[in-house]
Formats: sequence, structure tokens, C-alpha cells
Amino acid sequence: MDAVGLAFGLILDPYVLMVMLLAAAFGLFMGAIPGLSATMAVALLVPVTFFMEPVPALAAIVTATAMAIFASDIPSALLRIPGTPASAAYTDEAFAMTRKGQAELALGVGLVGSVIGGIFGALVLATSAPVLADIALRFSSFEYFWLACLGLTCAAFIASNDPLKGLVSLLIGLLIATIGLDPVSGHPRFTFGVVDLMGGINFIAAMIGMFAVAEVIRTVTAVKRPEQIAQERIGNIFKGLGSVFYRYKVNLVRGSVIGVGIGVLPGAGSDIAAWISYGVARKFSKEPEKFGTGHVEGIVDAGASNNAGLGGAWVPALVFGIPGDSITAIVIGVLYVKGMNPGPTVFLYQPELIYAVFIAFLLANLLMLPLGYIAIKSAKQLLRVPREVLMPIILMFCIVGTFAINNTVFDVGVMLVLGVLAFFMEENDFPVAPAILGLVLGPLLQETFMTSMIKADGNLLAFFERPIAAGLGVVTVLIWLSPLLMGLRRRMRRPV
Repeated sequence: MDAVGLAFGLILDPYVLMVMLLAAAFGLFMGAIPGLSATMAVALLVPVTFFMEPVPALAAIVTATAMAIFASDIPSALLRIPGTPASAAYTDEAFAMTRKGQAELALGVGLVGSVIGGIFGALVLATSAPVLADIALRFSSFEYFWLACLGLTCAAFIASNDPLKGLVSLLIGLLIATIGLDPVSGHPRFTFGVVDLMGGINFIAAMIGMFAVAEVIRTVTAVKRPEQIAQERIGNIFKGLGSVFYRYKVNLVRGSVIGVGIGVLPGAGSDIAAWISYGVARKFSKEPEKFGTGHVEGIVDAGASNNAGLGGAWVPALVFGIPGDSITAIVIGVLYVKGMNPGPTVFLYQPELIYAVFIAFLLANLLMLPLGYIAIKSAKQLLRVPREVLMPIILMFCIVGTFAINNTVFDVGVMLVLGVLAFFMEENDFPVAPAILGLVLGPLLQETFMTSMIKADGNLLAFFERPIAAGLGVVTVLIWLSPLLMGLRRRMRRPV
């Protein structure tokens, strides 16, 4: 309790609170601009943190990350442009709600869901870090392979209106994910002698192209005047949220639990958590036919999940020094610079600093409510700008944001090419979301499969020999076989 008291004193220092406020504004800006992800926000903060004490430095990183993940929902809902990969899972759903005049509901659910999920993740981080980290360490390449397969299964749920076209879209995404050097042998694949392709296709550039550029092309090439957004202003974003969260309370809890569970796994992160939560929400919904038409249920699940995943990702980082995602990989470097060597001993020798991080998580998510509200109200002006004026400005931001990722024009070219591809896919009723899912999980799938095959000397049964891998494998295979089993069951019940 003495350590907790000291931690509160460290966090409630006026200087630390001011740093958190500035970091929150910075995170909101970075998350709202396509291409400027939460990881980039943290990377840009690192040089500034060198001049700070450990607590304000870590509090700034925690706050900027939480704000950036939420802020990506704003362009996602208003313009169909996810600011960060974490909101790509429900971009189409949120934008469909905006077209129906429900922008304030989509953004309100995203904001409050992010706050609740973030607080849940922080509480789990504070109470269960060592236990969860021990479970995460039991995951090898076999378990991660099945986890990737389970995630890819979400493509069938996302595109349930036409599973075959969803599968084709998923395969396109997986094909794009194979471009570059083989993760195990290092052999170049589909590079055609282009050096820039050896590093693979940048996911951020691909995501911006397939969502934003495709939308710009659709507006420009429309024969008739582009459809106007039904909502000319954003009203009270908190109106009706009580009934929504009461109706979907199970979804809120489920999304938060999935977010923490996936976030704890090293290398998984909020992006995968959001996709899996959205897919699970559609699978178990009583109204699956409404998904994709502007239905709030999936946003409740995925919105809570991506922020809950942030707290989960810090568990292996703090307890064992193993990064849970790209953000905590940067954080581990900051911890070492500040003399807080991550590992079990940090809880013994510097407990007040660790508890200060936990409190910073809670405070950052509470700050998200007022600051997120201000950000949403400021962004409402976007709906008043004519689409003919807005689209060139969006394209300019997309080009600048994509170029800023690696400071290369090649990424801009990738963005434009994949934008054209996504436009033609959607014109022929092929959903884009499964392709994005393939891009997210493709690298994890191929790396874990190749590594596992080398370990097992080509024995496929090895994928079922470890207890956790066997459980995940059986569940995944049963899900794959469920349509066939259900068809056989219906045929057996049919009278002769």
C-alpha cells in the first residue's frame, strides 16, 4: 500500500499531469491523420522522453497510445479512412452508420467503448500481470499458427453474405502478404527484381490505399452526384448510449476480454484483437444480417477490444521484457534507458514506478472522455465540406501520411495501386475487409507455419501435440467443418 500511495503522488504531480495532457493532444492528432499510427506517435515521443523522469516519460507514452487508438475512429466513421490499423476492422460499419445519419452514435459508442475497454485492460494489467505473462510464455510457433488460422476464419464471418467472394478477397490479401523475403529462408518472392519489394508490402500504405484511395476514386468516377452524408452535424454523442451498452453488455465484456487475451500474446496486439472481436460479434449475433449495413453491435465489441489490448500488451513487456506489440517494443527500450530493467525484479525494487504506470493507464482512459468529446465535436466540420472539395484534400493527406512512414515514394505508389485494386474489387461486390485481414495475419501465418515445420521435421501431427495448440487446433478445425457438419445434420433430419 505504501508503494501505491507513492505512485499516486508521482502521477498527480502537476508537471506529470501537464505532460499527460500534451501527450493526449498529440496522440489525438496522430491517430486522426491516416498513416500516422499509434506506433509512430510513440516513436516520435521517444526523443522527448529522454529529458524526462521515468514516470512522466511512461505516462506520456501510455496517454498518447490510448488517444491515438481511439482517434483513428474519427476519420474511420466520417470519411471511411481508418487512422490506425486497429480501427480497420469496423471502418465500413461505422461509415455506413454515418451515411444513415448516425455518426454521433457510432463515434459515441467508439469513445465510451474505448474508455471501458481501456480501463478493463488497465485493471487486468494491475491485478493479473504475472499470471497472464506466464500463460503467454507458453505460446510457441504452433499456438501462434492456430491463432492466426482462427483469426483468418473471421473472414468468413465478415463476408457471410457471399462467403466465396470473401474467401477470394482473403486469398488476395494473403497473396500480397507473401511479397518480399521469405521469413525463414530469406529467399525473395514476387519481387521481380525490385529492391523496394524485398521488405514486403507496407501494411499501413496498403490499408490507406484500399480504404481511402478507393473511396476517392469512387467519388471521382461516379456518374451521378456523390451521395451526401445524411447527418449534417454531429449532435450529442452520449445520447442513447445507455440503452446501447445495456443491450450489448455481453458484447462489451466479451470484446474487452478478447482484447486483453490477444494483447497479452507477444506480437499479436490490438489490430488482431479488433478483427477477431468483430468476427466473433457477427458469428454470435442474433441479427447477423444487419452487419455491414451500419449496425452498432460490432463496433461495441471491436471498439472495446482494441483499447483493452493495449493494457494486455504491457503484461509481457513489464514482467519478462518481451514486447506484446510494436509499441511496447519501443517502450522496453525506454524502460532500459530509464534504469527500469523489465522483468520480475522491477516489481520488487521499483514497485512505485510500476504502480504509477498502472494509474497512468486508468487516468489516460478517463481523460479520453472529455478530450475525445472535444476532438469529435471539432471534426464535425468535415461533414459540411462538399465531397468534391474534401476528396482532393483527403488524397493529399493520404500521400503525405504514406510517405512519412518510410520517407519513400515507393510506398505512395503501393498505396495508389492497391487503391485501384480495391476500387475494382468493390465495384464487383468483393469485400475489401477480408483482404486487409489477410494482410494483417499473413506474415504471422507463414512465419509460424515454416518455423513449426522446421521444429517438427515436417510432422504435421506436431501441431496437435502441445495441449494449448491442440485445443486451438481442434476449435479451429471444428469451425472450418461446421458448415459441412450442419449440412449433413439437416440432410439426416430430412424425411426420406
